[in-house]
Amino acid sequence: MEEVGLPVSRRNNRPNELSGGQRQRLAIARALAADPKILILDEALSGLDLPVQSQIIELLRKLQNSLSIAYLFITHDLRMARRISHKIAVMQAGRIVEYGPALKLFTEPEHPQTRSLLKSIPQLPNRPAEV
Repeated sequence: MEEVGLPVSRRNNRPNELSGGQRQRLAIARALAADPKILILDEALSGLDLPVQSQIIELLRKLQNSLSIAYLFITHDLRMARRISHKIAVMQAGRIVEYGPALKLFTEPEHPQTRSLLKSIPQLPNRPAEV
């Protein structure tokens, strides 16, 4: 539990007594207890606010380095996929339509589905420079 940032004192808490981020950390701890070589994370960040998402991503990076574990990170949130992934596969109708290094996929998308997904990422409007 301490490895995922949960105090051992929380070990007897019921799930409804934990925050969303704490529940996610507990789920990661449970999955790691089996000492897997790969961890499948399906929408692991959905429902969490942005600061907690960032904390979980940093935790996953730390665990990946210390445990030499691989992740299959399934998400609809391309911004989060870019932050955590080395390689990304884009799917359409259940088939992989593009696969490659994360940076290349974001900077040089080849498939129309990838380009469409990238265009759908919300952008902050340009603000006038402050005086």
